[in-house]
Amino acid sequence: MNYHQPTCLQAAILDWAGTVVDFGSFAPTQIFVEAFAEFDVQVSLEEARGPMGMGKWDHIRTLCNLPEIAERYRAAFGRTPTDADVTAIYERFMPLQIEKIAEHSALIPGALKVISALRDQGLKIGTCSGYPAVVMARVVELARDNGYVPDHVVATDEVPNGRPHPAQSLANVIALGISDVAACVKIDDTWPGILEGRSAGMWTVALTCSGNALGLTYEQFKNLSKDKLEQERARIGQMFEGSRPHYLIDTIADLPAVIDDINARLARGEMPQSS
Repeated sequence: MNYHQPTCLQAAILDWAGTVVDFGSFAPTQIFVEAFAEFDVQVSLEEARGPMGMGKWDHIRTLCNLPEIAERYRAAFGRTPTDADVTAIYERFMPLQIEKIAEHSALIPGALKVISALRDQGLKIGTCSGYPAVVMARVVELARDNGYVPDHVVATDEVPNGRPHPAQSLANVIALGISDVAACVKIDDTWPGILEGRSAGMWTVALTCSGNALGLTYEQFKNLSKDKLEQERARIGQMFEGSRPHYLIDTIADLPAVIDDINARLARGEMPQSS
């Protein structure tokens, strides 16, 4: 039996916050600030956004490893944070996250229309997130109420290693019965999510304006001047350079043209690993 390269996409693997829901990715970032504050440690929203895309325990550990935050913790407790301290913050983060997730559950403008178009082209819709399963259950419930029901969901604690490892995307490939990872496209607003897709051998699309990197509401984004928007696109593009996304677009509303281009490249025999 001979190997046959895929000639069109079979699945889109979508992130959640900042990609399909929660324009600006406010739900996770604001709760990090509040969780640390309950331990009398101040963390700015900008600092909280830094490791976005990782699993939430790993995100907190990464924040605690920052010299500035570690010093604030030492000033409060007389020591730098241990893994046990990280777990304590995480355990406070979780109920806060579940409690407030509904405040930032709105679908990103254009998302439902694009996802419907993908389905019309025969693509299956897989999803993954840095949220653990207990939070994802609430996110999925809220999305269903708003008309969004993906074909599969993988939470960060349902695989051995979360992002930037490829496990969540690959779990979607298995569950959805996809024949080849090159027939998948991963769409995400964070560099760990793009690395996840790259490591899984997929096409990757980075969202520059709807997610964590820009960190604005939809209204604030739409009110940016042309010059300011171009400056922000350039800044965010540099942030993504190391993860090597195949495409950069503003929001999921711009995805259809990318899907057409990927299908054309696959039909010509191109593969995601070669670019």
